Amino acid sequence: MQWTADEVHVEVVRLLEPFNPQSVELRPETDLAADLGMDSVAAMNMVMEVEDRFEIDIPISQLPDVKTLQDLVDVVVAELSKKRAQ
Repeated sequence: MQWTADEVHVEVVRLLEPFNPQSVELRPETDLAADLGMDSVAAMNMVMEVEDRFEIDIPISQLPDVKTLQDLVDVVVAELSKKRAQ
């Protein structure tokens, strides 16, 4: 499947719902750790969900740079582009 950036955003928001027990409004600038209270275990579980859904591998070296919802969407879009280029 070819994903657009908007479709990736919508799907990532859907995947984040189980990690958002306070029902924080998910916007591009939402801080995953601070706003959602996501600890490292939850973050790794979320990354695995995202990887499974989009059939990609997010390099662990990129994870420290993923702070906001938009950062996560950007990483997914970049990895999907790499996958298509192969």
